[in-house]
Amino acid sequence: MVSTERNIESDKLTEKSLVEYHNICKSFGDVEILRGVDLQVQPGEKVAIIGPSGSGKTTLARMLMTLEKPTSGTIKINGEHLWHEEIDGKLIPASEKHFRKMRGDIGMVFQQYNLFPHMTILQNVMEAQICVLRREKKEARDRAIEMLTKVGLENKLEAYPANLSGGQQQRVAIARALVMKPKIMLFDEVTAALDPELVGEVLQVIREIAKEEDMAMLLITHEMEFARQIADRIIFMADGVIVEQGTPNQIFLHPKHERTIEFLQRFRASSFF
Repeated sequence: MVSTERNIESDKLTEKSLVEYHNICKSFGDVEILRGVDLQVQPGEKVAIIGPSGSGKTTLARMLMTLEKPTSGTIKINGEHLWHEEIDGKLIPASEKHFRKMRGDIGMVFQQYNLFPHMTILQNVMEAQICVLRREKKEARDRAIEMLTKVGLENKLEAYPANLSGGQQQRVAIARALVMKPKIMLFDEVTAALDPELVGEVLQVIREIAKEEDMAMLLITHEMEFARQIADRIIFMADGVIVEQGTPNQIFLHPKHERTIEFLQRFRASSFF
């Protein structure tokens, strides 16, 4: 197992949260997606979110990337509001300048790879470093090569996305996010678009990153064994709320809520039950 079991409640009392969702609600028209969600992620903590499709998992992640705006509630990163700025003691909607500053602490890997098809793999991983972080070209190149080597693609630097498998493209997307040195990485069902035989290579890369890097991770996944191995804490969501949370052993071996038990029934054949 990559991470060790932790006393979650004790951590909350002794460690300042890196990310705080407070009473988050989100509706699309008359459809409620999130209903008063409270969630904290500690520095370096690996949190896996599981649950049925449509439970609001991806929406939570997209809010942290400022891709979806909460209908109500607040989100903080390192104690600073994400969607708001505090001026003279009042909260006002955040400016684009504020968003740019806050996004520097966040990296995200999506289901789709979103690579630039006209750029080589090396150029894809260099681009944001140069345009966003204003790194010199040589430094950006050196860091890109280092990160592509970490994900096992050092021999594909001059290849284009179309010449890579889906698993290789996803590893490029991971390298591109990691090279920005975020404080928290979001992984949103990163194996969902992959052929089954390619899933393992991507999950192994994430396992290694979780072991070696001290950044926090928020992982949305349907890979239950992977979640058990990698997470300090498992969160089960359904119908727009957090139903239950705890250590992997608590959730997978001793779930308390009927909705959690029902969801996990399909995985009863797995060896960890």
